Amino acid sequence: MHSNRDILMVGLGFLLIFLGAMVSIDLPWGVGGIPITGQSLAVLVVGFVLGRKRGLLAITIYLIAGLADLPVFAKGASGIDTLVGGSGGFLYGFLVGGYVCGALQENGFGDSFAECLTAMAIGTALVLICGIAQLTFLYGLNKALEYGFWPFWPGAIIKIILGAVIIYCIPKERCFDKPC
Repeated sequence: MHSNRDILMVGLGFLLIFLGAMVSIDLPWGVGGIPITGQSLAVLVVGFVLGRKRGLLAITIYLIAGLADLPVFAKGASGIDTLVGGSGGFLYGFLVGGYVCGALQENGFGDSFAECLTAMAIGTALVLICGIAQLTFLYGLNKALEYGFWPFWPGAIIKIILGAVIIYCIPKERCFDKPC
C-alpha cells in the first residue's frame, strides 16, 4: 500500500463485497442451502477494477472478517464452519477468481466488451471450480453439481454479463492498479 488512496480503494472494495453478500436469494428449487448472492459479482468487479494486489487484499480482508465471526458472508454467516462447509470453496474461489480478473486487467483486458465478458467468465468459472471442488470433497461429484452448479449457472451467466457491463462502462483513464 503506497497511499491513502490505496487504503481507501481496498476499504471500498471490502464494502462492495460485503454489500454484495447482503443480496441473497434462496432458490425455491435449490438444494444444499447455498443461496445466489451478489458476492461473486462484487468480488470479480473489485478484482478487475483494483488490480490483482489491491483486489486480492480487499477479498482477503473480507474473508478474514468472516473468519473472525463478523457476519459478512451471505445471510450474515461467519466463522470457520462457513469456510469448511458447503460455501467455503466458493469463498476460497473468490481469491482465485478476483486475482485472475485483476491480472487480466493489468495485462490490458477491458478495452472491448468481449474482453470484459471473457474476464468475468474466466473469474466466474474459477469461483465455480473451487466451490464444486470443496462440495465434491464433502458430498461427492453428483451432489456437488446438484448443490453447487446446476442451480447457479443461469444466475452466473447474468452476473457475467452484468459484471462485463459494469467494468466496460468504467472510464479507462481511472488509475486502477497504478498510482495517479
